[in-house]
Amino acid sequence: MAAVNHTSLRSRVRRLYEGTTPSAVGFRYALLAFDVVTILFIIGTSFLHPSEIIETFDLLFGAMILADFSARLLADRHPLRKFGRLSTWADMVAIVSFLAPLAGEAGGFLRILRTLGMLRDYQMLARLRMDSSFFRRNEEVIFAVTNLAVFIFVMTGIVYAFRNDQIRNYADALYFTVTALTTTGFGDITLPGTIGRLITVVIMIFGVTLFFNLARALLSPNKVRFPCPTCGLQRHESDAVHCKACGAVLNIPDEGLA
Repeated sequence: MAAVNHTSLRSRVRRLYEGTTPSAVGFRYALLAFDVVTILFIIGTSFLHPSEIIETFDLLFGAMILADFSARLLADRHPLRKFGRLSTWADMVAIVSFLAPLAGEAGGFLRILRTLGMLRDYQMLARLRMDSSFFRRNEEVIFAVTNLAVFIFVMTGIVYAFRNDQIRNYADALYFTVTALTTTGFGDITLPGTIGRLITVVIMIFGVTLFFNLARALLSPNKVRFPCPTCGLQRHESDAVHCKACGAVLNIPDEGLA
């Protein structure tokens, strides 16, 4: 009986995380919103002195993330494989940082990696393309912005963990990250030691790469995702009549927007 109940519970949880019903789709959108609220909470509370109210919310967020993490393990057909993913370890760090703040509250910032993982999920992508014409028209730009934002905020969390007289809150850490990313390097805030310099180098190299990727997405011609029935080419100009790879006639849905 216990095995049957466990299987039934796993099936219900799996339908929530993988199903296509309106309730399952709404649940995943709610998780996406929760990730955003979590990041805003971490940023906002970095400017405040520790208090019992903040600690209570820390425990609440930690418990909710733990519940989500446990549910994902339960629903996954190969749960052990999840531990080979960066997002899984990011969730574990976030859980510890919320439930045991002394372990490093900056780790909660890694929660944003879960948001990126959800946006990369095939079912979530398909749903966003179906529900939002804005997303369909600007998918490449949205992902370029998301990748850059995730990198900035994760690196900001790592910089914040250095906690010295120059970095008092997330705003200071974000300021350093952006000045390093743009290679402006005012020098008024620095990370001490060899590790600090290596982190600065990582921010500059990968940050500039992601920034140029965003610029490319903004300046390149707008394309739509529509698989060619002959060769399978996925992206075409929005007004394309023929596939530029094989010449096949395309019937790209047009919403009549200029």
